[in-house]
Amino acid sequence: MKQNIFLIIAALIAVFAGMAFKKWHIEQQVAKQPMIKMLDFSLPDTQGVQHHISEWQGKILIINFWATWCPPCLKEIPEFINLQTELSTSNVQFIGIAIEDLEPVQQYLAKTPVNYPILIGGDAAISLSRQLGNIVNAVPFTLIVNPQGQVIHRHPGELSRKKLLEIIAPLLANTD
Repeated sequence: MKQNIFLIIAALIAVFAGMAFKKWHIEQQVAKQPMIKMLDFSLPDTQGVQHHISEWQGKILIINFWATWCPPCLKEIPEFINLQTELSTSNVQFIGIAIEDLEPVQQYLAKTPVNYPILIGGDAAISLSRQLGNIVNAVPFTLIVNPQGQVIHRHPGELSRKKLLEIIAPLLANTD
């Protein structure tokens, strides 16, 4: 009996270690991609108004590809709302790009008001995220763009407040 418990525990440790290594490896692959200039794109907001990415030129952009059916995406959004409020005077702009249709996004936003632009991308947003370095088709997928319009960081999966602040700290220091 003790031997079976030991084997089960060892197997669980191996599985979790493997999952952690895989996540780390994917993050390393995405992070090592070369710095690229932000793509030229326009997407509509929830009211159908087109927004061109140049609208936020000169700002530190946190661009988050997300979906209402994605639990890690929904977990990030309240923290992004808080950070948008806290960093609004620091030249930081969050932008959400939904990789789905308008209706579920409108339903979600009716329950959870968001203080940053939400653009509706559908399938086009999936393609856009790939062009911007989402090599594993992760959701959520977050880009950090410097004020010069260069993608300086790509993050597949959930992005914590701590990690985000670590990444943008040098950018914030340069704007003072």
